[in-house]
Amino acid sequence: MSEAHPGAGPAVDGVLAALADPTRRRLLDLLAEQGGSTATALAEHLPVTRQAVVKHLAVLDAAGLVTGGRVGREMRYAVRPAALDATARWMAGLAADWDRRLAAIKRIAEAAERDSRSSDG
Repeated sequence: MSEAHPGAGPAVDGVLAALADPTRRRLLDLLAEQGGSTATALAEHLPVTRQAVVKHLAVLDAAGLVTGGRVGREMRYAVRPAALDATARWMAGLAADWDRRLAAIKRIAEAAERDSRSSDG
């Protein structure tokens, strides 16, 4: 179990850490839009060097968000949705837990309000 995100696990922690950087989020968006690309082509859309793009792609790869493979002389990268899916499921579960907690608080507050009105009258 992870300390930073209880119940999330190290895979989700890696995804969240990788996505904390806006350049990496933009890279992921570009790869999703293009269906795959090279670091050189991705760098044309960003205010960073190709070398910086390669480093960011390595972080995304380590988090399981992208995969890279050789096509001829080029290294092409593509999105791997499984890690995003697992993170989305964890976030949906977290949101559902909060929804349940907030609904319980609302019920308690409404009951207290009813009790207050009935004791006043």
